[in-house]
Amino acid sequence: MGSTAVTTRASGPGGPPEVLCVGESMALFVPAGPGPPDEVRTWLRTVGGAESNVASHLPALGVSSAWASAVGDDPFGRAIVREIAAAGVGVEGVVVDPARPTGLYLKESGAGGSPVRYYRSGSAASAMGPDLLARLDFSGVRVLHLSGITPALSGSCEALVRALLDLPRDELIVSFDVNHRPALWAGRDLSVLRKLTARADLVLTGDDEAERVWGTGDPARLRELLPDPRALVVKHGERGATLMEGSADPLFAPALSVDVVEPVGAGDAFAAGFLAATLRGADPLTRLRRGHLQAAATLLTHDDVGAPLPEQVVTELLKADAEGWGAARLTVGGVLAT
Repeated sequence: MGSTAVTTRASGPGGPPEVLCVGESMALFVPAGPGPPDEVRTWLRTVGGAESNVASHLPALGVSSAWASAVGDDPFGRAIVREIAAAGVGVEGVVVDPARPTGLYLKESGAGGSPVRYYRSGSAASAMGPDLLARLDFSGVRVLHLSGITPALSGSCEALVRALLDLPRDELIVSFDVNHRPALWAGRDLSVLRKLTARADLVLTGDDEAERVWGTGDPARLRELLPDPRALVVKHGERGATLMEGSADPLFAPALSVDVVEPVGAGDAFAAGFLAATLRGADPLTRLRRGHLQAAATLLTHDDVGAPLPEQVVTELLKADAEGWGAARLTVGGVLAT
């Protein structure tokens, strides 16, 4: 890519990263105040990207993480790297492209949904390719986290994902969040996404996007179509999530009731919570609940990465029986109401 490496080292839980997340991040702008977007004069800049969101959640959950990508040699690129590093994420695998810009997008924030407008054509991240692997250190990495966004960005990005999926799996788990973006895949063969997904060890998908990609959002039917991954998590929005793993019976865990501020980023938060609990050897129900708890924290903010819930709330809910979990409601103030 004719680019240079970023050498910033972030402090995290310590030691080499347990989770390496590879994928695009962009400058994210959200309205600084209420009103129609075309009348908003001031926008707040933050950072957005599925893989970097997951990486940024993990240090607060006690899991060391790193993020690899490409950014432009511009203020947005430098800010993105700095802010992700500030979350405790290792950024040694990020390269700076001197010729291409950092992508950006606008989010019209709202509890019922947030229209998003992307400006990423010709971005530094879209030029990523298999040569990125030469910059990556997999020492100590236990999970490689990818998403279906990356292969949709360009032919070279698709080649990068294929190369990552070709890596030896002796002690490495590949996690793949489908993250189907219709606009990115418009006019493209979705069988590419289906085949890439099938090569992962752990697959996460929403039932709505699974319907678009495989023609069904039913967990049992999806498992028939995706028999090779060790585990498959199907998210059902505000209803909950289903885990199918090995020969065990499907396990459904309802989501928490949340006073939603803004929904974007909740899926990445769920993935981080689920992965963190998986790495710590938690039982299946706890892994799903950890995902829901981290998603709830993000649903309570306008940001793509929300601060974790208070540990007392997390502990109480993880120990709750089905009735106690179902009766809980999380509010903007972080108050647990029953």
